[in-house]
Amino acid sequence: MELGKWKELDEKDFLKNFKNEFYLKKGVLYLDGNSLGLLSKRAEKSLLESLNDWKECGIDGWMAGKHPWYTLSEELGKKLSPLIGANPEEVIITGSTTGNLHQLTSTFFKPSGSKTKILADELTFPSDIYALKSQLALRSLDPGQHLIRVKSRDGRLIEEEDIIKAMTDKVALIVLPSVLYRSGQLLDMKRLTDEAHKRGILIGFDLCHSIGAVPHKLSEWNVDFAFWCNYKYLNAGPGSVAGLYINAKHFGKEPGLAGWFGSNKDKQFDMNHDFVAADTAGAFQIGTPHVLSTAPLIGSLEIFEEAGMDRLREKSLNLTRYMMELIETELAGFGFTIGNPRDDIRRGGHVCLEHDEAARICKSLKENGIVPDFRAPNVIRLAPVALYTSFEDVHKAVQRLKKIMVEKQYEKFSNVREVIA
Repeated sequence: MELGKWKELDEKDFLKNFKNEFYLKKGVLYLDGNSLGLLSKRAEKSLLESLNDWKECGIDGWMAGKHPWYTLSEELGKKLSPLIGANPEEVIITGSTTGNLHQLTSTFFKPSGSKTKILADELTFPSDIYALKSQLALRSLDPGQHLIRVKSRDGRLIEEEDIIKAMTDKVALIVLPSVLYRSGQLLDMKRLTDEAHKRGILIGFDLCHSIGAVPHKLSEWNVDFAFWCNYKYLNAGPGSVAGLYINAKHFGKEPGLAGWFGSNKDKQFDMNHDFVAADTAGAFQIGTPHVLSTAPLIGSLEIFEEAGMDRLREKSLNLTRYMMELIETELAGFGFTIGNPRDDIRRGGHVCLEHDEAARICKSLKENGIVPDFRAPNVIRLAPVALYTSFEDVHKAVQRLKKIMVEKQYEKFSNVREVIA
């Protein structure tokens, strides 16, 4: 393909000015936003504003200041809801990804009679499996017998037909990723939700690798619940507070893990030992919000509101498609395989590049000013994030990778992952 194509693509880029919103290191091409998004100037500003609220207001910051803390989780839930196609009251910013999965599983997994199994998949992120196993163990159910993990046919993808086939009358709950973290496969959540509900099974999704990169319509699709982190494509910072979605049809359901911040706001400070839950997704909060780990999301969501999820998705698909085209033309003969789906409707926000020397190639990429992401055993994940990646960046990244391969620069490194991959 024509190597100068990036110029034309960048000229037509309707989101190119958002790159100026982010702190980018000169000379470095950051392609790891699917693990940790970059800091934006607006996220920095909203964090400093919350620090100032603490400085100026002290304890009165709960109800006063620029961003009152008492209702911050609910307010941000409203602002985030358009990104996942939810009603504002169905979303709450709270907890961590795994903590929220524990909350949701303890709430919705009600084994009864022969319906005692949880359905997941064998390629999902390990933390989800740890949580599901522990939830089974808490109910004295053997995870080896009661956790079903749908097998992959090729070690990369999960076929939806195989998931549906596993939806037997013994399954009480289904928990699946929206996007598989290694291969970037995007599952058809509507289809899977419809099939689960036909069989009387509740279903929820881990949105960690799709939220902020892929538009969703959770309420329209009638998804029962979802959970996610906010530090990848949503750029809310390392360890930022996560989020969860509860379909409105489940409002009034008693949380499996009750805590005082799940209270009706008008009743919370009555200090009564009888829990009066909020009549929204807010009921599924447990403890006091981590305000300073939530504050960057305020500024970040302003950017998403302006950019629009449909436009972000369009550019994301264009970026990953361009990257794959370059890989096929420029890196032919170097032993690379593209492991993610090619179809737009099945591809998330990153490219899954496979190579037998992946770990040492990643080290060489870093040495050459490219920040990638390694996933065992042989995956280089490259995420050209729509808000701060240009088509020129993608072109440069592939050219640098080509130079690494031509000169065999990676051979000086050992082919083992770093402590943090």
